[in-house]
Amino acid sequence: MSLDHINTDIERESYVPLYQQVIDAMAEFIEGNHLEPDYQLPGEAELCRMFDVSRTVIRQALQELEYKGLIYRTKGKGTFVARPKIHEGLFQELTGFYQDMEARGHKPVSKVLKQEKVPASKKIASFLEIGEGDPVIQIERLRYVQQEPIVFVTTFLPFSICPSLLDVDLKNRSLYEYLESEHGIQISRGKRYLEAVSATQKESDLLGVNDGAPMILLDSVSYMPDGTPLEYYHAIHRGDRSRFETELIRVTHPGELAEKLNEQIK
Repeated sequence: MSLDHINTDIERESYVPLYQQVIDAMAEFIEGNHLEPDYQLPGEAELCRMFDVSRTVIRQALQELEYKGLIYRTKGKGTFVARPKIHEGLFQELTGFYQDMEARGHKPVSKVLKQEKVPASKKIASFLEIGEGDPVIQIERLRYVQQEPIVFVTTFLPFSICPSLLDVDLKNRSLYEYLESEHGIQISRGKRYLEAVSATQKESDLLGVNDGAPMILLDSVSYMPDGTPLEYYHAIHRGDRSRFETELIRVTHPGELAEKLNEQIK
């Protein structure tokens, strides 16, 4: 692909900042030409010459493009087109990661790092509404999509609900599917909390990112039809490879939203 396809015309009298014009031009070039992942883009000096702007402008534009997940930069090697982000549903359907990825045409694989019975900490006991020190099953999984680690998940379930879970191979199987098909345990509702965090040393090592890299934390508590908490999980998603989506509804009458939510809970 010729670099002549990049629109380098900068409108210096425009209200749009110079760096944003560079972002728009680079994004159009990458997405409009369907560039393959790992395609090498011009370096900072070449982009300065092409757009006739300062290095500060180029650096700000590249930083924003990296945050958007369109490019990645490797020290000493250059700037490259990034792989598309993995889309996940957030609130509209209560599905697990495995089911969500399968529905989107991906085949997820899990590397199980831990699967054992442990005493519940005060925090876990609070989420699961059990006594501190009560036995829970802790499962740590590194989830892969397209042979790339995307999310590190730690899951806790009350041991008394499903002791046999300790012996289940979850490498290529959905936890929710196992609970429903093998034990008739259903999940009817849940709460999810989303937060921006920085990668710890352990998380950066497992997910192949820099220490302190931007990550997305997703905490969730799932409940059975009778209101009993079934699962608490703590998931760290790669910020450069994950994108969450949700569907919103507009209500026109007071109380209508509460009625809709109550219908889903029942």
